[in-house]
Amino acid sequence: MEKESDISASIAAITTLMKLLEHDKSETVQELDLNLQSAVEVITNSSFRITGVSSGCALFMRFITFAKLDNITFAECKKVMLDRGKVFLKKLTDARNKVAKITLPFFVDGTNILTHSKSRVVLEAMKLAVNSQKRFHVFVSESSPDKSGIEMYDCLKALDIPCTLILDSAVGYIMERVDMVMVGAECVVESGGIINKIGSCTMAICAKEFKKPFYVLTESYKFSRMYPLNQKDLPNNFKYNGNNSNDDNLLHAHPSVDYTHPSYISLLFTDLGILMPSAVSDELIKLYL
Repeated sequence: MEKESDISASIAAITTLMKLLEHDKSETVQELDLNLQSAVEVITNSSFRITGVSSGCALFMRFITFAKLDNITFAECKKVMLDRGKVFLKKLTDARNKVAKITLPFFVDGTNILTHSKSRVVLEAMKLAVNSQKRFHVFVSESSPDKSGIEMYDCLKALDIPCTLILDSAVGYIMERVDMVMVGAECVVESGGIINKIGSCTMAICAKEFKKPFYVLTESYKFSRMYPLNQKDLPNNFKYNGNNSNDDNLLHAHPSVDYTHPSYISLLFTDLGILMPSAVSDELIKLYL
């Protein structure tokens, strides 16, 4: 990820699992499975983006281990797992472009868009839109505490997309000027809500009050079988980075993500199509069948 900034944490994690699968010296399916599970545990415990990584790894393991059900030799089983892993990884890498394509009709000329933090899929959608001669303006919140919004602003400027950097505290002020809010997601939970960069929930509530659509752009590998009811339901290892997650007292730690309830979300643009939040649970059932 340090060498290729365009790669998401989930794809980096699954690429790592593919390398392990390719070079593993196990002699039985059970041993190989244990090694993969151990690798998933190591990756999720060390990742600074554990939210999306955990769901991506779970789907990857589910997808490739179907091969264990087949009545074949271990060598054949491993080959099938590798082939399925390559298919899964290809689907992941194509997902961002699919999301961008189905979002394109929503970029109407003269539109003002508000976004939060840096999202690769939102950036891809805006890049496709500007290449398709769409004219729009983007307001980007700074996204404290890591200022990831500034990075998003720089990326938009590099693409010659008209944009304005605003303070996180200016979201309410600017909301009446925008036509829509467009954000990414680190994770989509079973209720249709999202876990995303801290401040997303505030932006969604504000958009609801101003009657502005709140759109989420996300790949389906970020769908997770979680069902949080509120902010307290989010696991500490999702909310806090590795340096803080084991502290006895987290009252003074700054969470990196928050939970946005599905009632604040207008539509989800995914590689599976455009979904209402209520449709996410059905899609999750299909993904894990």
